[in-house]
Amino acid sequence: MDLRGWDERYRSGARAREDLEAPPNPLLVRIAQELPPGDALDLACGAGRNALWLAGQGWRVTAVDGSAAAIDILRRRAAGRGLTIDARVADLQAHGYRIEAARWDFIAICYYLQLDLIEEAKAGLKPGGVLLVIVHIAEPGEPPTAHRLRPGELIQRFQGWKILHSFEGKPQDEAHKRAVAEIAAQR
Repeated sequence: MDLRGWDERYRSGARAREDLEAPPNPLLVRIAQELPPGDALDLACGAGRNALWLAGQGWRVTAVDGSAAAIDILRRRAAGRGLTIDARVADLQAHGYRIEAARWDFIAICYYLQLDLIEEAKAGLKPGGVLLVIVHIAEPGEPPTAHRLRPGELIQRFQGWKILHSFEGKPQDEAHKRAVAEIAAQR
Protein backbone atom coordinates (compact mmCIF):
# COMPACT_ATOMS: atom_id res chain seq x y z
CA MET A 1 0.00 0.00 0.00
CA ASP A 2 1.36 3.44 -0.87
CA LEU A 3 1.35 6.39 1.54
CA ARG A 4 -1.92 7.78 0.12
CA GLY A 5 -3.51 4.42 0.84
CA TRP A 6 -2.25 4.51 4.42
CA ASP A 7 -3.53 8.08 4.84
CA GLU A 8 -6.97 6.97 3.64
CA ARG A 9 -6.90 3.98 5.95
CA TYR A 10 -6.23 6.19 8.97
CA ARG A 11 -8.68 8.93 7.92
CA SER A 12 -11.51 6.47 7.30
CA GLY A 13 -11.03 4.54 10.54
CA ALA A 14 -11.74 1.40 8.48
CA ARG A 15 -9.50 -0.69 10.72
CA ALA A 16 -9.97 1.16 13.98
CA ARG A 17 -9.48 -1.97 16.06
CA GLU A 18 -6.03 -2.62 14.60
CA ASP A 19 -4.95 1.00 14.17
CA LEU A 20 -6.51 2.88 17.06
CA GLU A 21 -7.87 0.58 19.71
CA ALA A 22 -5.19 -2.09 20.00
CA PRO A 23 -3.00 -2.05 23.10
CA PRO A 24 0.76 -1.72 22.71
CA ASN A 25 2.57 -4.72 21.31
CA PRO A 26 3.06 -7.20 24.19
CA LEU A 27 6.66 -7.99 23.22
CA LEU A 28 7.53 -4.29 23.10
CA VAL A 29 6.02 -3.88 26.58
CA ARG A 30 7.96 -6.84 27.95
CA ILE A 31 11.31 -5.76 26.49
CA ALA A 32 10.93 -2.05 27.33
CA GLN A 33 9.96 -2.84 30.94
CA GLU A 34 13.32 -4.56 31.37
CA LEU A 35 15.19 -1.39 30.35
CA PRO A 36 15.64 1.92 32.13
CA PRO A 37 13.67 4.61 30.25
CA GLY A 38 15.81 6.64 27.89
CA ASP A 39 15.60 7.74 24.26
CA ALA A 40 13.25 5.61 22.13
CA LEU A 41 12.63 5.68 18.40
CA ASP A 42 9.44 4.10 17.02
CA LEU A 43 9.77 3.67 13.25
CA ALA A 44 6.67 3.08 11.12
CA CYS A 45 4.71 3.97 14.24
CA GLY A 46 1.26 4.26 12.67
CA ALA A 47 -1.22 5.92 15.03
CA GLY A 48 1.22 5.39 17.88
CA ARG A 49 0.01 2.59 20.11
CA ASN A 50 3.62 1.72 21.03
CA ALA A 51 4.91 5.31 21.15
CA LEU A 52 2.08 6.34 23.48
CA TRP A 53 2.81 3.48 25.84
CA LEU A 54 6.55 4.19 25.86
CA ALA A 55 6.00 7.89 26.57
CA GLY A 56 3.62 6.95 29.39
CA GLN A 57 6.44 4.88 30.93
CA GLY A 58 8.86 7.80 30.96
CA TRP A 59 10.68 7.24 27.68
CA ARG A 60 11.63 10.25 25.53
CA VAL A 61 9.98 9.14 22.30
CA THR A 62 10.43 10.09 18.68
CA ALA A 63 7.82 8.43 16.46
CA VAL A 64 8.09 8.41 12.66
CA ASP A 65 5.61 7.34 10.00
CA GLY A 66 5.01 8.18 6.35
CA SER A 67 1.29 8.72 6.87
CA ALA A 68 0.46 12.31 7.79
CA ALA A 69 -3.00 11.16 8.89
CA ALA A 70 -1.47 8.62 11.31
CA ILE A 71 0.87 11.23 12.78
CA ASP A 72 -2.04 13.67 13.22
CA ILE A 73 -3.92 10.97 15.14
CA LEU A 74 -0.83 10.25 17.26
CA ARG A 75 -0.34 13.92 18.07
CA ARG A 76 -3.99 14.31 19.15
CA ARG A 77 -3.85 11.15 21.24
CA ALA A 78 -0.61 12.24 22.93
CA ALA A 79 -1.99 15.71 23.69
CA GLY A 80 -5.17 14.17 25.11
CA ARG A 81 -3.07 12.09 27.50
CA GLY A 82 -0.69 14.89 28.40
CA LEU A 83 2.26 13.08 26.80
CA THR A 84 5.15 14.60 24.88
CA ILE A 85 6.12 12.73 21.73
CA ASP A 86 8.24 14.08 18.91
CA ALA A 87 5.98 12.80 16.10
CA ARG A 88 7.31 13.20 12.57
CA VAL A 89 6.02 12.54 9.09
CA ALA A 90 8.73 11.02 6.90
CA ASP A 91 8.76 8.54 4.06
CA LEU A 92 11.02 5.85 5.48
CA GLN A 93 11.29 4.03 2.18
CA ALA A 94 12.65 7.20 0.55
CA HIS A 95 15.03 7.71 3.52
CA GLY A 96 13.08 10.79 4.61
CA TYR A 97 14.24 10.33 8.22
CA ARG A 98 17.90 10.05 9.13
CA ILE A 99 18.68 7.82 12.10
CA GLU A 100 21.55 9.37 14.02
CA ALA A 101 24.40 6.99 14.80
CA ALA A 102 24.72 5.80 18.42
CA ARG A 103 21.80 8.01 19.54
CA TRP A 104 19.06 5.67 20.79
CA ASP A 105 18.57 3.41 23.81
CA PHE A 106 15.64 1.56 22.23
CA ILE A 107 14.41 1.36 18.65
CA ALA A 108 11.25 -0.44 17.56
CA ILE A 109 10.27 -1.43 14.03
CA CYS A 110 7.00 -3.32 14.33
CA TYR A 111 5.27 -4.86 11.32
CA TYR A 112 7.26 -2.93 8.75
CA LEU A 113 9.85 -4.55 6.52
CA GLN A 114 12.63 -2.50 5.02
CA LEU A 115 15.96 -4.27 5.25
CA ASP A 116 18.16 -1.20 4.86
CA LEU A 117 16.18 0.50 7.64
CA ILE A 118 17.02 -2.38 9.98
CA GLU A 119 20.71 -1.84 9.21
CA GLU A 120 20.40 1.91 9.85
CA ALA A 121 18.57 1.22 13.11
CA LYS A 122 21.34 -1.12 14.26
CA ALA A 123 23.87 1.70 13.75
CA GLY A 124 21.54 4.11 15.56
CA LEU A 125 21.75 2.30 18.89
CA LYS A 126 23.95 3.42 21.74
CA PRO A 127 26.20 0.69 23.19
CA GLY A 128 23.87 -1.51 25.21
CA GLY A 129 20.84 -0.27 23.27
CA VAL A 130 18.11 -2.65 22.14
CA LEU A 131 16.52 -3.04 18.73
CA LEU A 132 13.12 -4.71 18.49
CA VAL A 133 12.06 -5.83 15.01
CA ILE A 134 8.83 -7.64 14.12
CA VAL A 135 8.18 -8.53 10.49
CA HIS A 136 5.79 -10.82 8.69
CA ILE A 137 7.23 -14.00 7.28
CA ALA A 138 6.09 -16.26 4.49
CA GLU A 139 3.87 -19.04 5.68
CA PRO A 140 4.20 -22.62 4.36
CA GLY A 141 3.57 -22.64 0.63
CA GLU A 142 4.00 -18.85 0.26
CA PRO A 143 7.03 -17.27 -1.41
CA PRO A 144 8.84 -14.43 0.35
CA THR A 145 7.85 -10.98 -0.91
CA ALA A 146 8.85 -7.36 -0.39
CA HIS A 147 6.63 -7.45 2.72
CA ARG A 148 7.48 -10.92 4.06
CA LEU A 149 10.82 -12.55 4.80
CA ARG A 150 11.65 -16.23 4.63
CA PRO A 151 11.58 -18.05 7.98
CA GLY A 152 15.02 -17.80 9.61
CA GLU A 153 16.04 -14.75 7.60
CA LEU A 154 15.63 -12.05 10.28
CA ILE A 155 17.83 -13.61 12.94
CA GLN A 156 20.66 -14.01 10.42
CA ARG A 157 20.94 -10.22 10.36
CA PHE A 158 21.93 -10.16 14.04
CA GLN A 159 25.04 -12.35 14.04
CA GLY A 160 27.26 -11.30 16.95
CA TRP A 161 24.47 -9.47 18.80
CA LYS A 162 23.13 -10.43 22.22
CA ILE A 163 19.73 -11.95 21.42
CA LEU A 164 17.20 -11.14 24.13
CA HIS A 165 14.25 -12.66 22.28
CA SER A 166 13.75 -14.56 19.04
CA PHE A 167 10.52 -16.12 17.83
CA GLU A 168 8.85 -17.20 14.60
CA GLY A 169 5.17 -18.11 14.35
CA LYS A 170 1.79 -16.60 15.14
CA PRO A 171 2.19 -13.40 17.19
CA GLN A 172 0.61 -12.79 20.57
CA ASP A 173 -0.50 -9.38 19.35
CA GLU A 174 -4.26 -9.08 18.93
CA ALA A 175 -3.83 -6.57 16.09
CA HIS A 176 -1.87 -9.00 13.89
CA LYS A 177 -2.61 -12.61 12.93
CA ARG A 178 -0.10 -13.51 10.16
CA ALA A 179 3.09 -15.40 10.99
CA VAL A 180 5.95 -13.19 12.13
CA ALA A 181 9.62 -13.20 12.96
CA GLU A 182 10.41 -11.28 16.14
CA ILE A 183 13.78 -10.31 17.48
CA ALA A 184 15.00 -8.17 20.33
CA ALA A 185 18.76 -7.76 20.15
CA GLN A 186 21.21 -5.74 22.21
CA ARG A 187 24.16 -3.94 20.73
